[in-house]
Amino acid sequence: MSSHSIEFENIVKSYNDKLVIHDLSLALPAAATTAIVGESGSGKSTLLQLVNGLILPDSGTVRVHGDLLDYSRLTTLRRSMGYAVQGAGLFPHLTVRENVVLMARKEGWSARKISERYDNLLSLFDLDDELSGRYPHSLSGGQEQRVGLCRAMMLNPPLLLLDEPFSALDLITRESIYDEMLRLENSTAKSILLVTHDISEAVKLAQHLVILKQGQVIQQGNLQEIQSNPAADYVSQLFRGMSNDDG
Repeated sequence: MSSHSIEFENIVKSYNDKLVIHDLSLALPAAATTAIVGESGSGKSTLLQLVNGLILPDSGTVRVHGDLLDYSRLTTLRRSMGYAVQGAGLFPHLTVRENVVLMARKEGWSARKISERYDNLLSLFDLDDELSGRYPHSLSGGQEQRVGLCRAMMLNPPLLLLDEPFSALDLITRESIYDEMLRLENSTAKSILLVTHDISEAVKLAQHLVILKQGQVIQQGNLQEIQSNPAADYVSQLFRGMSNDDG
């Protein structure tokens, strides 16, 4: 297993002649939480979608746990990744339980194994079993996001991709889910890639930080090192903004 969870090499990506990622190279540590932080349009979500093959680079390569991304085997690849987005993206016609266990059923897991994993996830994300038969439209925003995380985690993937998953939630609900995410980090050696515009969220959840602006890496590294030695005014401003928000 590679010491890196994800490696981007000389990535270029544009949409309709607009350059979004410009010759980006980046190696992210395995068994750690990395937050990619940047303003809207900086290319954060594009990087995440390059990892699970939702989009392809114009040029350059992506490696996941040391292996070159094989676009002919994306279905197999995605089984090793959990993917959670803002708003959860649950199937509206399936119950909570059906949403969460869908991929395990497709993988042919036994009923007992499915039930054990499902119960463990409900406990981890503080969800009551009473919700199992309900449909997404009847859930609160916090419940829906928790169910989305359970679904992403069902196959116990070594890599978890989170694209602004908490940004639509109120502060109290966000703080509660942060606690559950930290519990997850402490209980498993999982590689987590979190895309966020919120530096406070990144500081709370991540050990490794990537600051992105206009498709280029401004600074990356250990969270404490970046806080102590910001490489550019843009980075300093991000942390000053966090201080102002907290105060």
